[in-house]
Amino acid sequence: MHVLRSRYGCALVSCFFAAAAFGQTNGTPHVQLEEASIAQLTQQLRRGELTSHTLVQQYLDRIAALDKAGPAINAVIELNPDALAIADKVDAARKSGKVYGPLHGIPVLIKDNIDTAGKMSTSAGSLALADSIAAKDATVVARLRAAGAVILGKTNLSEWANFRSTHSTSGLSGLGGLTRNPYALDRNTCGSSSGTGAAIAANFAVVGVGTETDGSIVCPSSVNGLVGIKPTLGLVSRAGIVPIAHSQDTAGPMARTVADAATLLTVLAGSDVRDAATKDADKHRRDYTKALDAKSLKGARIGIVRKLAGVGPEVDRVFDASIVALKAAGAVIVDPVELPNQGKYDDDESVVLQYEFKADLDAYLAALAPNVKTRSLADLIEFNKAHADREMPWFGQELLEQSQARGGLDEKVYKDALAKSKRLAGAEGIDAALAKDKLDALIAPTGGPAWVTDLVNGDHYTGGSSTPAAVAGYPAVTVPMSAVHGLPVGVTFFAGAWSEAQLIGYAYAFEQATHARKPPQFSAHIDTPN
Repeated sequence: MHVLRSRYGCALVSCFFAAAAFGQTNGTPHVQLEEASIAQLTQQLRRGELTSHTLVQQYLDRIAALDKAGPAINAVIELNPDALAIADKVDAARKSGKVYGPLHGIPVLIKDNIDTAGKMSTSAGSLALADSIAAKDATVVARLRAAGAVILGKTNLSEWANFRSTHSTSGLSGLGGLTRNPYALDRNTCGSSSGTGAAIAANFAVVGVGTETDGSIVCPSSVNGLVGIKPTLGLVSRAGIVPIAHSQDTAGPMARTVADAATLLTVLAGSDVRDAATKDADKHRRDYTKALDAKSLKGARIGIVRKLAGVGPEVDRVFDASIVALKAAGAVIVDPVELPNQGKYDDDESVVLQYEFKADLDAYLAALAPNVKTRSLADLIEFNKAHADREMPWFGQELLEQSQARGGLDEKVYKDALAKSKRLAGAEGIDAALAKDKLDALIAPTGGPAWVTDLVNGDHYTGGSSTPAAVAGYPAVTVPMSAVHGLPVGVTFFAGAWSEAQLIGYAYAFEQATHARKPPQFSAHIDTPN
């Protein structure tokens, strides 16, 4: 297991902060961190009942007690050694009457494939980038800082955002080790924003940022009982984020409530000269907190995509109960709805990801500091072979090798696969389904409950609903739906491009009607019926 890379690493050996985390810190009254929201903490900060310094310290104490000791969730790969100093600066600014933005003084965790200038590295979970410190913040990090957030640290992930092997175990990286699910420690956290999912579920920060190519925000959000927003491609900048594929990659919020996720998306969204895909973002971005209306579902036409369900009888049961809740909230249900071309672009998606991974990763690695010796995908493959005992003890790197064998982005096979997949998933898929039945949104279970982690055989993934929106580049919002044997499961709302505000409204109304999220209890395992 990777040792925590910061001056707080002593927690692994001698600094068990349980008393401080749950009582007092240096005489300072304990802050109620469990399930604390941005609005609640901001109110305390504004009133002077709390300082950001105290808040950051108590999150650090909680991480020491529960992430690196106790149940040892292992969600945080690195703490920010400047976190307390930054907290002091935002405290001083508030005292002088200056508030930077809606996250002023709020601790945030970000996935460790997002560049941070300063003292933390950006590794994508790989030993090859263990000492890679970015020269410049990713745009999303710059936006967080500008809004007053305190970057508390970085979270573990499925290495290379889970684009390494078809037999991988989600939540595992060579550098960070294995992240555990706080609802049942022997269960998986799903990939690839696994550390962010587990950390925010376990209340190690107020909110977190994940990234998704296909499922890597919504799946870990679902199995960790969180709200996750996968935005429209181009709403949030990818500049400074370790890539998989520019036609599908995006960063997005992961939070315990829809309100917190909406606040975070408001900060993250916007055009960026460093990412051409965001040229229209400013035309579409808005204050997403204004969509938080508990009556949003009244009269909304919601289509049920039954063919994206069926991941298990218990999930189907709670999904049916969720449909009842939607009706009670005033939604008009169209059931079932056919999603055209479902499954017909899976092979094309794989082709696109392989081509773009090679091109995009080569460009990212080539621009790193001179001390980083891995400058290309070919270099990475050789590095993994040379360090196979630490990088590949359980599974290989066939996806890296398949990508390396691909040609350039000018090849016809790539261009055809990209055009076909976008058309079938978007205009002739989601858009067509919405138009046919005059629907406002589609829903399906996000996926099944977390499976038992199996390092020998890899993930036991039972299916999910992320692919249509991911391939089309359209938004999707997952929100806690219920629990199956004590394990969270989510429901996903998705629709056409730039429909984030609408989907956030529906998710908020559903959340307020059901209050399905329950905090984790850090159980060793789930007792199932005989």
